[in-house]
Amino acid sequence: MSRLFPILSRVIAAWQAHEIETVLSHMTDDIVWHYAAPGLPPVRGKAAAEKLLRKLQADMHDIQWRIFAHAETGDRLFLEGVDEYRTADGKRMALPYAGVLEFRGDQIAAWRDYVDLGVLADQKAGKPFTPQVEALLDRVAATSA
Repeated sequence: MSRLFPILSRVIAAWQAHEIETVLSHMTDDIVWHYAAPGLPPVRGKAAAEKLLRKLQADMHDIQWRIFAHAETGDRLFLEGVDEYRTADGKRMALPYAGVLEFRGDQIAAWRDYVDLGVLADQKAGKPFTPQVEALLDRVAATSA
């Protein structure tokens, strides 16, 4: 039975509901969040995480964050998913990724998302989704079983 995935499911629900404070309540004060590892430097600490979350949410609408597969070992949750949303100007964005979350108790202490920033740049530039991205999106999301 999964212990960590239900916690992430609550984070996802809070993010989709634009409840940043609830998202933050699931993070340790000293969280290290690599939101685009290894392409960008990590965010360190809950205050910096809040600043990033507010910046991201300003341009993310109709959020459909989905997890397709997950596995746990000890205090680590491994996952494969997609961040799909519309920008403020109406562009559809979809960023497939893999991630690793490390928990301390029931809070996320480290978070690493591995994404292809080139895919994001192409979509921001208005290019259509590649067939590879489309294929990755057309899957059933995991449940918290």
